[in-house]
Amino acid sequence: MLRVAVVGSGPSGVYSAQGLVRRNGPPDVRVDVLDRLPCPFGLVRYGVAPDHEKIKSLQNNLRTVLEDERVRFLGGVEVGPGGVPVRRLREIYHAVVYCVGAAADRRLGIPGEDLPGSRPATEFVSWYSAHPDSAAGAFLSGVRSAVVIGAGNVAVDVTRILARSGPELSPTDMPQAALGALAASEITTISMVGRRGPSQARFTTKELRELGALPEADVDVDEAELALDPAYLDPSGLPAAQRRNVEVLRGWASAAPAGRPRLIRPRFFLRPVELLADGGRVGAVRFERTAPDGAGGVRGTGRFEEIEAQLVLRSVGYRGVRLDGLPFDPVHGTVPQRAGRVLRDGVVSPGEYVAGWIKRGPTGVIGTNRPCAKETVASLLEDAPALVRRGALEDPLAALRAEGIRPVEWAGWLAIERAEAELGAELGREVVKLPDWTALWEAARSAGA
Repeated sequence: MLRVAVVGSGPSGVYSAQGLVRRNGPPDVRVDVLDRLPCPFGLVRYGVAPDHEKIKSLQNNLRTVLEDERVRFLGGVEVGPGGVPVRRLREIYHAVVYCVGAAADRRLGIPGEDLPGSRPATEFVSWYSAHPDSAAGAFLSGVRSAVVIGAGNVAVDVTRILARSGPELSPTDMPQAALGALAASEITTISMVGRRGPSQARFTTKELRELGALPEADVDVDEAELALDPAYLDPSGLPAAQRRNVEVLRGWASAAPAGRPRLIRPRFFLRPVELLADGGRVGAVRFERTAPDGAGGVRGTGRFEEIEAQLVLRSVGYRGVRLDGLPFDPVHGTVPQRAGRVLRDGVVSPGEYVAGWIKRGPTGVIGTNRPCAKETVASLLEDAPALVRRGALEDPLAALRAEGIRPVEWAGWLAIERAEAELGAELGREVVKLPDWTALWEAARSAGA
């Protein structure tokens, strides 16, 4: 029997587990899916916006894999310093697949970036998603105007959440504290700013269109700014997705705002150069106007503009984080690999694999993880005859427990789900996420986990 540990229970981890057990022929495979959190599903639970119920329903597909009798979910297990060392996993399993994502935000690298009120967008996402590591946020206190720096789907998500009202968000599983703060928000203007043009933005058309369907917000775009992009004037040569984005923006440019209480302003060809202080916190963002450089990028023009903002959320990408005991490429923020096999000093390390963002970098959408995991699983199964000969423990879980680790198993996760349903009923809402580590652990332990 081949025993495999998958570290990470997000899409790439669960797709890896699925590929390992849903196959014909020897060897028989058993998979333990380890996660630092007591909850499965990774960014599907803690990254997908709470008002995106259709995408969040992907949890049901992932759930089917984790309920397979050949798969065990082991939550609350730290891998690395303070937890199970990488070398120990290699001793007790035939193979380990690391699916640990890309947890660090890219910085802007400009003066004023660390002023109070300037935060990574992912911190805001963690707050309204009830990630247990999220600090209690005073994101919205005293905020009239917000600037979201970035032109991808995360930037659109946080812009949309900022523009929604309390009654719109109440049916979601958003934690009560975040819901209350957003419902009381006094924000009137949200600027979503990209340094390049509308034809180069990385958001999907579906996400973009949602901004124009919000009942409490108008979208206002400046057609003169859009027209700085040559492809805006003639989008016929663009790929279909980019052409649709331009068409949506063109429609907004031709429509008059309806006078709703909040205004969303998509902006383009503006590069942040400094965050300006006001009373000890961020008060505005200074941008340089950019222009197409003819080679797919932009150049500075020497013209500047300031946009008022008491809240600045940067959404300019992610980076992988080194996991102690694994090799790491600091330039690309990934683990060196070949077809999913981990490379140590350029040589394949038997029994060690990667999938997901830590393998390929933070690219693609949720579905991109499926072919990525498939390639890694194919490599692992090709190596399986040699891996089985390496030896592994008959019951790795018993070994973990003997070393003082008490994983949250599937029954513990089900107890967390029940507690969240009960909390929602108490608050007159539907399911409401438990907001912190203490509440999650208490719920999990109520099942004897």
